[in-house]
Amino acid sequence: MTDEQAMLAVKGGDLDKAAILYERYKKSLLNFFLYRQPSRDVARDLTQQVFLRVLRYRHTFREEAVFRTWVYEVARNVFHDHLKTVRLQTNEIPELLDTEEEPEDRHQQLHQALGQLPDSYRDVLLLSRFQNMSYEEIGQVLGLSVANVKVRAFRGLQKLRELYFQLNE
Repeated sequence: MTDEQAMLAVKGGDLDKAAILYERYKKSLLNFFLYRQPSRDVARDLTQQVFLRVLRYRHTFREEAVFRTWVYEVARNVFHDHLKTVRLQTNEIPELLDTEEEPEDRHQQLHQALGQLPDSYRDVLLLSRFQNMSYEEIGQVLGLSVANVKVRAFRGLQKLRELYFQLNE
């Protein structure tokens, strides 16, 4: 059963099929949230919120839609709502990362550099490099042309390298 078939079944009232989607996407969504903030507990909570929204807003899933694109759009919205709720500004993320228990230096510095990127670059990099989404899928999630996604990915990688090496100086 494809993701889209499972979601259409959920939309039609077969809520048991949501378990299939949860099993397929829980790990990648957890990682999506871990790259955006350091707390595993918060990432788990946000992942659960995504699936609650999948159920709550199942009626908005269109038959021609790609589930993967749709669920990451939901995940982005969940994360942005989380930021609003805790009144966390993106420029505060690096300070939070510094408090992570037992940090591995490179991993921590990558998180810190990612936290300093503008949202427009960070979103594209997280979806392309860490979630393995195509530029077309990212364009659908973010409402951008493929060309614009490619430009943001290129510039985002340049800026990420610059920030990462600044942290290592």
